[in-house]
Amino acid sequence: MSGADVAATVLVWTGAAVCVVSAAGALVPRDLLDRLHFLTPVTSVGTPLIGVGLAIAGGWHLSTAMILLIVAAVAPTGPVLAAATARIVAEERGLIPVESPE
Repeated sequence: MSGADVAATVLVWTGAAVCVVSAAGALVPRDLLDRLHFLTPVTSVGTPLIGVGLAIAGGWHLSTAMILLIVAAVAPTGPVLAAATARIVAEERGLIPVESPE
């Protein structure tokens, strides 16, 4: 097994572990706002680790570029989506004032 294979395996398994731990943690809280905190590690850490590990394991091809493009799209937008979802829920529950678009 080469160094690249070891690195790819470690990255994929670490990313998968982050996703599994986050999913297990999301089962504990009853409130949606509390559960959203467990979503961001999946999109911020788990997905990039798995994507980079798959890119290393697969070699540099067009499919590798597609994997890295997806990782580049998911990593920054996942936490933003979670924050936007939390904002909408908090506005609906009256926890924060509703802001109208200007």
